[in-house]
Amino acid sequence: MDADLLFMQQALEEAHSAALAGEVPIGAVLVRDGNVIARSGNRTIRDIDPTAHAEMVVLREAARVLRNHRLARVTLYVTLEPCSMCAGAMIQARVPRLVYGCDDPKGGAVRTCFQLLSDARLNHRVEIAGGIFADECAAILQRFFAARR
Repeated sequence: MDADLLFMQQALEEAHSAALAGEVPIGAVLVRDGNVIARSGNRTIRDIDPTAHAEMVVLREAARVLRNHRLARVTLYVTLEPCSMCAGAMIQARVPRLVYGCDDPKGGAVRTCFQLLSDARLNHRVEIAGGIFADECAAILQRFFAARR
């Protein structure tokens, strides 16, 4: 659990950096055997890419670093419950474990709107731990959107 807190704190740092860059403040860190393989915040505006969610960015980078499209023995830490695109990418990459911060009632595909990572009809399931630093993860998003209203 201590490692989960440490790496989720790093994901929060990435979310803060994303907010400073004008991106929706979501951060992700991908860890294998206790080592950070990739970390990023959302980059959809910077990259002019609707798929450049923090999770997608770190999955792509980790695949390059590990030289494998299958990401065995990793844990993905992300500040917000992944959407259906990111959850689908996790399934394709065979990510074994997800740790996330706050739920996303408007688009979460892990527990709230959909349960893709635990759907028995799919060929891969992911161990899930949610609610790590949930209040902090939700607060950064709330501050970001409140400032834009």
